[in-house]
Amino acid sequence: MKSLGFSRTLCAAAVATAFAYTPVTLAQDNNADEEKGKLERIEVTARKTVETLQEVPVAITSIGAAELTEKGISVLTEVQQFSPNTTLQTSRGTNSTLTAFIRGLGQQDPLWGYEPGVGIYIDDVYVARPQGAVLDLLDVQRIEVLRGPQGTLYGKNTIGGAVKYVTREMTGDPQLNVEGTIGSYSQRDVKVTGQYPLIDDTVYLGFGYANLNRDGFGEYLILSQPGQDTENYNKDLWAARLSLEIHASDDLFFRLGWDKTEDESNAKGGYRLLPSLRTEAPQPDSVFDSYSSLPTTNKVELDGYSWMARYDINDAMQVKYIGSHRESYSPTNIDFDNTQLDIFDVPAIYEDENDTHELQFNYTGNSMTLVSGLYYYDGESCGVFDAVLGVLGRDFAAAGVFPEGTTGFTREVSGCNNSESWAGYAQVNYDVTDKLSLSLGARYTDEEKQATVNNGTVLYNLYPESGWIDGFVRPDMVPIPQVLGSDTDGDGVLDAPASESWSRFTPRVGIEYQYSRDMMFFASYAQGFKSGTFNPRATTNEPGVDPEIVDSFEIGMKSDLTDSFRLNTTLFSYDHQDRQYIGIEGNSDDPTALQQRLRNAAETSAKGIEVEATFVATENLSFDVAYGFIDFEIEENNAVPPLIGLASTPENTLNVAANYAMDTQYGFFTFNANYYYRDDYLIFETSDLIQQDAYGMVNLSMNWESVEGNWYGGLHLKNLTDEEYIVGGYDFVTRNEDGSFGPGLGNDTTLISYYGDPRTVHLTVGYRF
Repeated sequence: MKSLGFSRTLCAAAVATAFAYTPVTLAQDNNADEEKGKLERIEVTARKTVETLQEVPVAITSIGAAELTEKGISVLTEVQQFSPNTTLQTSRGTNSTLTAFIRGLGQQDPLWGYEPGVGIYIDDVYVARPQGAVLDLLDVQRIEVLRGPQGTLYGKNTIGGAVKYVTREMTGDPQLNVEGTIGSYSQRDVKVTGQYPLIDDTVYLGFGYANLNRDGFGEYLILSQPGQDTENYNKDLWAARLSLEIHASDDLFFRLGWDKTEDESNAKGGYRLLPSLRTEAPQPDSVFDSYSSLPTTNKVELDGYSWMARYDINDAMQVKYIGSHRESYSPTNIDFDNTQLDIFDVPAIYEDENDTHELQFNYTGNSMTLVSGLYYYDGESCGVFDAVLGVLGRDFAAAGVFPEGTTGFTREVSGCNNSESWAGYAQVNYDVTDKLSLSLGARYTDEEKQATVNNGTVLYNLYPESGWIDGFVRPDMVPIPQVLGSDTDGDGVLDAPASESWSRFTPRVGIEYQYSRDMMFFASYAQGFKSGTFNPRATTNEPGVDPEIVDSFEIGMKSDLTDSFRLNTTLFSYDHQDRQYIGIEGNSDDPTALQQRLRNAAETSAKGIEVEATFVATENLSFDVAYGFIDFEIEENNAVPPLIGLASTPENTLNVAANYAMDTQYGFFTFNANYYYRDDYLIFETSDLIQQDAYGMVNLSMNWESVEGNWYGGLHLKNLTDEEYIVGGYDFVTRNEDGSFGPGLGNDTTLISYYGDPRTVHLTVGYRF
């Protein structure tokens, strides 16, 4: 682990002198002032209506298409650098599963049944599962990061905040854009986007296609499965989008959309932080090298449809309907121990399907605005995984614990966790005077969940795709008993899902004071909740757990102090109650112990500050600083093992950037440089076995656009100093009294880490027809 020193004094100095840049180049993408050297006017939809960034009393970071292009941001996880107190990282074991935390609130375990704490939205359509949520940016208008609970307008599972992916609306002009990128590790990307008017001024067809490929940052040095691809941390993905817009009249608009993503990048192998007790293979020299006893194949398939109808009743009233249907399928192979032996292998299959419907009614008057609606969600999330502990099974057989002839040991868990919910919401903003405004909002959510869990063991190695058919029926295998559900016929055998329902009223109260034309102060109280759920790893017929509740308070300022200096600051605090934790039941020293129970086991609190500012020094030069600080406390701690801190959340985050624009006879050039700092942080909330030291990252970019505006290009250098930083891991070891480590589950010292991208260079060239 590499470390860069950082002091609280430097943090304070950075806040006190914070300057931030929002690009003035290519500013038409973000509605910039036409006069150079002035602050940009940025439009956002944080409150489900179009407003400017400076009039929205919400802590929000908005990154437009121009800035994304200039900085070479090609995937959603890179956005974390520019939003304070935000973590968006690729989860352990795969290349497209998202780990998201905002202000320390989120969800790390991607297993079906667990709900996220940060909502991901594509054009206001909720992405329910983290699999495939590491979105590659294609034809995007902007990314919005909303920090703090969004329980009124966005509903459940936004206790930390929400991330909105907003695509472009079409102009109606024929357009075609072709872009290619080459780079480190044989990167070779192609993107094609465009639009065409099927009926002039009425019907437009939009399309986008991306094919993204890269060799691995490392390789699998030893594989026990023959004929497998040895690349590790590679990329093999394609994505496509189609959209149809119908401008039926000046008041009536329709949009239909379809998207599909197929990611066949290899399963990700981790780096052993401790040598294995069971093999003589040495620890790899590179953190991106690994070993595996599983196939390296992995797949994430996503596809969905969405539709939207918008009708302007008059200048003040608008009705909007948004609907969607999404499906995903993800077979994966995760080798927890990362050796060539079957010590602790977890092959799994995830399936998800959901439908959403939202009907909005919005009103804008002289002194009042109203955003209101009804929302319905119906989703099914299922899966199966096999915890293959083959070496342990053979060890126990040799010791006489298991019968003679035992060839392995597997605990298989399968099931579904299905949810149906509806909600009604409204938020009113009322101008009491020319300077003073009040906002009142509330949402009522009613949700019913049904869940089944099958959990059992067999004395051989079992893999999910053996005899796999829909519904997890395995007629050719030893039946795995259902352990969570209900007994409908009274014969003592569970034969139907368990069912529970929850309802929640989540209010929001805010006050805004427009001190001057360019300075606004605001304060708010908001509540959010993360859904109640059932334990997807249940070993007994345990009840569901209640929703997690977050009560949040904010005080903030939005200010354009001059035509060239913007300073936005938010102070926040929150109480987080009924936190859901899974704990070990019975003898926690038993290396085969997998008896886990889900409980509402902890209460925590936090407070912090977020600063974003903008300074345009000259017509050509501008600077950016975004700073976040969070202070965390444990109020009640009944988790097993006990809660010790926040996961994937550093105390300080800092981004410092500079931008220089230059107009020449050879075209328009922009130069970007930024330094991104993250304090040290834990990977898990209940363990300090894997920690990341503080580190800093330097990124450089140079962009060019031809005088005619058709040709463009960019050269991007990321993680210039080649920092090694952990983004995930597994810890299945025991700690001895002398501080040394002994074997844990699987009977080996399984302490594994996964890393973010190393130093890379990317060259992009594009042409607009």
